[in-house]
Amino acid sequence: MKLILWISLFIIFYTYVGYGIVLFFLIKLKRIFIKNKNIDEVHFTPSLTLVVAAYNEEKIIEEKIHNTLSLHYPEDKFKIIFVTDGSTDGTDAIIAKYPQIKLMHQDGRSGKIAAVHRAMLEVDSDIVVFTDANTFLNKEALLKLSRHYANPKVGAVSGEKRVHIEESSDATAGEGFYWKYESKLKKWDYELYSVVGAAGELFSVRTALYVPVEPDTLLDDFMISMKIAMRGYKIAYDPDAYAMESSSENLKEELKRKVRIAAGGIQSTIRTSKLFNPFFMPLLSFQYISHRVLRWTITPILMIFVFFLNIYIVTQTTEILYKLLMLAQIAFYASAILGWLLESRQVRIKILFIPYYFVFMNYAMILGMFRYFNSGQSVLWDKAKRK
Repeated sequence: MKLILWISLFIIFYTYVGYGIVLFFLIKLKRIFIKNKNIDEVHFTPSLTLVVAAYNEEKIIEEKIHNTLSLHYPEDKFKIIFVTDGSTDGTDAIIAKYPQIKLMHQDGRSGKIAAVHRAMLEVDSDIVVFTDANTFLNKEALLKLSRHYANPKVGAVSGEKRVHIEESSDATAGEGFYWKYESKLKKWDYELYSVVGAAGELFSVRTALYVPVEPDTLLDDFMISMKIAMRGYKIAYDPDAYAMESSSENLKEELKRKVRIAAGGIQSTIRTSKLFNPFFMPLLSFQYISHRVLRWTITPILMIFVFFLNIYIVTQTTEILYKLLMLAQIAFYASAILGWLLESRQVRIKILFIPYYFVFMNYAMILGMFRYFNSGQSVLWDKAKRK
């Protein structure tokens, strides 16, 4: 039992901390033998189309349009497509006022992935960039993404997600810390070999490599990019191209979003099971299992398992080590619960945001598993309300 406990603890540690440490040392080793090219010296501007899928975004769409039209890219190589299928709040009417933008609209809502597939039928550029309607890009984002395509081995490029946190923000501020850590891991992932999946806030692909994913796909951005990676191309990562969005309005809204992502993670794991074969693409498999699969499947369950196994061991032994371990777990979860209780009373202690968000995130993962296997997760979802 003790051995099982330590193995389980190691997996949990490896999932959230250990993999980052391993990446750090692997990159240090790689730099000894291979010198990285300075991407800042590369200027490459292939033809590019920006695709935005928007559903009932009347309140924010004009700001998104202005942000899009302010982006720096050669005009003769740049096209913009907005798809508003199913929108009923006048989003399409607002976009129609801007002749620089190609508007695609039809009645009936079939989900984001169906809208994206329809837009792709109109794309004839070398590169296509996808971004969400509620995110805002830095002016140089497209130039930063496009330069990576000078490397023929790159099939997709992911930008960085940044979360705007207000000073008065609740524990969703933990999301900001989480994405900073994620961004560091993605940077190291790419330096070692490839990012494992792109985030929908901002990513791009070579148009020739785009393959439609199944219509019931929950994490379309992830699967579109991973299909390209599984064909032997790299997914690059550029933190200098970033998408800014507000955090969820509250933890209830964030839970809604996280559960959907968790259900999508289970679905994606099943559909990319070919990567579980270490002989297929060894390095990508190592990165994928370490960075994604463990978080989406085993580790959230192990956290519960370790807690109760530790209780059992404490009742069976007098060794102080296991009692200290039990106390450490109790203190961690107590701080998470305290963070929740204080936040519900509008008392915000930021040091509690991290354990609170960490426990919350893994709770959402478990709920997502149950939802996927029990009732399923629709490709149509209610958007999480943002601040």
